[in-house]
Amino acid sequence: MLEIQRLRTDKESVIEGLKKRHFDASEIVANILSKDEQWRGEKAKLEDVASKMNKISKQIGFLFKEGKQQEANEAKAQTTVLKAEENELKEKVDALQAEITELMYQLPNVPNEQVPSGKSEADNETIFEAGEEPNFDFKPMPHWDIASKFNLIDFELGVKITGAGFPMYIGKGAKLQRALISFFLDEADKAGYVEHQAPLLVNEDSAMGTGQLPDKEGQMYYMPVDDLYLIPTGEVPLTNIYRNVILPNDDFSIKITGYTPCFRREAGSYGKDVRGLNRLHQFDKVEIVRIEHPDNSEKALNEMIDHVKGLLEKLGLQYRILRLCGGDTGFAAAMTYDFEVYSAAQEKWLEVSSVSRFDTFQTTRLKLRFKNTDKKTQLCHTLNGSALALPRIVAALLENHQTENGVEMPSCLHGYLGFEKV
Repeated sequence: MLEIQRLRTDKESVIEGLKKRHFDASEIVANILSKDEQWRGEKAKLEDVASKMNKISKQIGFLFKEGKQQEANEAKAQTTVLKAEENELKEKVDALQAEITELMYQLPNVPNEQVPSGKSEADNETIFEAGEEPNFDFKPMPHWDIASKFNLIDFELGVKITGAGFPMYIGKGAKLQRALISFFLDEADKAGYVEHQAPLLVNEDSAMGTGQLPDKEGQMYYMPVDDLYLIPTGEVPLTNIYRNVILPNDDFSIKITGYTPCFRREAGSYGKDVRGLNRLHQFDKVEIVRIEHPDNSEKALNEMIDHVKGLLEKLGLQYRILRLCGGDTGFAAAMTYDFEVYSAAQEKWLEVSSVSRFDTFQTTRLKLRFKNTDKKTQLCHTLNGSALALPRIVAALLENHQTENGVEMPSCLHGYLGFEKV
């Protein structure tokens, strides 16, 4: 959520910045500021009434001590009238605050100045490429055929047990999942991230804190009896560790990692390119999260990008990095870099990671702050990224490392797998 103070002092730059998303914020911002002016007016009245009540309450004690009972009772009558006025003003202030908050929830984050303007993925910028396209002297198979041939993944069994988008991993396919999770977690540990095993269900406050609600409410699995949501990403529980926290000083750089299954209602339910592992309702992912001083946000983002680069290079995969345009950047993000690996058999690029900085958008909601050198509280910055999401990594490994009689596993996984080839 954007800071209300930013709208008060710099509304034009916010409106102009959101145009990168092709989002016209002028009407919403005007409405927010109008209600904010009303709120400040009523708040001032409320504070004035509270001050009067406090002053009269002190007088009442003195009047009783001096034996001026009639004057004391008249003062008490005044406080009764003021109390009723105070309650009425509180209701107005709270109602206006709720209206402002609902309007603020409609505003996405303002894109960073480096983010290009654009409407869709067609306008994203490729900023880096590494690796070479695999060269086969035979017709390569797509991963779903490889998985079927070597009994690694049973898609139909997943449909039988649950439905489309819930594959069943078997034998060496299951071991490959486990190996990748362990490899990704170990690499995060080497980079200084502290591993957490997080809950897979979160409450509404947690989903609001990281921006999944209300923006993505229809995309999350919801359990109404318990009023809980299945997590769409490990970002939600890991970032919410620090909800309503004030860090004691400005010397901090918090690095968190965790493996979780992820659940997304919309993925795989419609559209094209949903075959095999390309789009799933349930998938595994290792997430990295950082909580940083605002001055360290850009450095942290570059370190996270380098971390994901290192993973893909060790896996021997051709990849590219895209800087997302305004129209393709997620609601809560100020800037996002997508990593894509090339799928040799499908002859297309597959997204395997997004690394994003959110600046103060999440921490405003989370009330996550630190005490600066002046001992005043200031909002932290948050960042997160996939390091990595498994389904399309598995797809790319099977397709890009295939031979005529199997699949060669990258050397970084041999110790985890207990085998070198499928």
